[in-house]
Amino acid sequence: MTSSDIHEVDPSSAFPLIGEMSDPPKTLFVRGTLPSPDTRLLTVVGSRSYTNYGRDACEHLIGGLAGYDIAIISGLALGIDGIAHRAAIKAGLPTIAVPGSGLSPEVIYPASHRGLADDIVAHGGALVSEFSPDTRAAQWTFPQRNRVMAGMAHATLIIEAGEKSGTLITARLALDYNREVLVVPHGIFSDNASGSNRLLRQGANPAIDSTDILRILDFDVDSENRVVSEDITLQYKDLPDAQRMIMEALTEPLSRDEVIRRSGLSTTDANIALTALEIRGRIKESVGLIRRIR
Repeated sequence: MTSSDIHEVDPSSAFPLIGEMSDPPKTLFVRGTLPSPDTRLLTVVGSRSYTNYGRDACEHLIGGLAGYDIAIISGLALGIDGIAHRAAIKAGLPTIAVPGSGLSPEVIYPASHRGLADDIVAHGGALVSEFSPDTRAAQWTFPQRNRVMAGMAHATLIIEAGEKSGTLITARLALDYNREVLVVPHGIFSDNASGSNRLLRQGANPAIDSTDILRILDFDVDSENRVVSEDITLQYKDLPDAQRMIMEALTEPLSRDEVIRRSGLSTTDANIALTALEIRGRIKESVGLIRRIR
């Protein structure tokens, strides 16, 4: 990446919802490809000190959005942010990273995610910042970054948030901008649960399944209008037809019966294909659910 890859855009033209903010950025710097104005935008944030539960919930919920015209926004931070970006790439969804720094290679923060930043752009996503390209991350840049992530999206999904988590700042800003907030419920004994569960108590939408997110984003989840992207189809072109149909049906972890139903295959053909895919290392079955591995 070079500074010449970075260009300036009008915030409201790039992200129409930014025009509804009380304190919108005056300009945005962009590297990569911005989504269509019709694409629904979901900001996903959570704890840097994530739990296995938080990681699995993030991957599961984003994986279930595959095939819909949705882009995932997050902050490129360690923890849930990075997991959200990678889950979006795996699901074939564009993802937008809003770091707490400028976009020049030498200042991208955190430095350990500079490779992830390149992957985001390579997979059709974008890096976005209101800071000039050479601005280094500082304590004051992160709250400003959070307001941009909250303001540009149609909804914000909170994966994990402790009582004093910075994630709660993004949730509060989203509510201030009259956006929908979804929260993954947690067990009452989890250190990462208190902030999340307080948001639920205050009326946030519980995110138990991907369909909860799709409904908030105004998709008709009861219809069969999901669009399977060309990239996903091409990804499985090397597979026999039955195996490809299984992989395209696995947009989220599913029970064996549901995989068979969605694939349209006979039970015998589906089971043969599932066995072959597991041997290939393309799927894994655990705790009664089958999920794509690659």
